[in-house]
Amino acid sequence: QVQLVESGGGLVQAGGSLRLSCAASGRAFGNSFVAWFRQAPGKERKFVASVHWTSGTTYYADSVKDRFTISRDNAKNTVFLQMNSLKPEDTAVYYCATTVYGSPQHAVGYRDWGQGTQVTVSS
Repeated sequence: QVQLVESGGGLVQAGGSLRLSCAASGRAFGNSFVAWFRQAPGKERKFVASVHWTSGTTYYADSVKDRFTISRDNAKNTVFLQMNSLKPEDTAVYYCATTVYGSPQHAVGYRDWGQGTQVTVSS
């Protein structure tokens, strides 16, 4: 089983940028999607973006298209989420996940999860 560690969260003003990292240990990312989800207080966990580790295929939630970019670094066994033009509604705990059975956009199918990193966007 792979262990995932997220980093890069923090407090930023609206319009600013952050880059989140998801590093894998224990084993390399396999032939699966790696995804970012986010969860605001009192809300359900929502899909943000995913990338297939082998093919590079990406998916984005409509709410983050043209603002967020997901990418991978095979040598570092790390997935990144570049977040630009941040809005207060982007405030949430961001989670990295992998090893999916089913749709790469649904949290229920992912087996391996990180602990999350807090992103707070002030207005």
